[in-house]
Amino acid sequence: MALDEIAAGIRDGLAGKSFDGSLKFDCGTDGVIVLSDGSASTDDRETDCTLRLSAENLKKLLTGNLNPMTAVMMGKIKISGDMGVAMKLSKLIS
Repeated sequence: MALDEIAAGIRDGLAGKSFDGSLKFDCGTDGVIVLSDGSASTDDRETDCTLRLSAENLKKLLTGNLNPMTAVMMGKIKISGDMGVAMKLSKLIS
């Protein structure tokens, strides 16, 4: 599944939900997904918080097959920037 498809799924999931701030999923050479202004795009830009993880782990995270806290502790996700924004993400994907 390409990041464009994942971004489209996130956009659908954001419908009717609010997400304050901006967050980037940085999947290295596979690209990025940026959550901002109530939508998701694959256009790279500066964000309040960045999560660095593999595209495979992003898929697992969004489908509930990867616990965010466990992933951070195991080094599968690296977080930089505003941790408060990262914490808001859990409300969206639960």
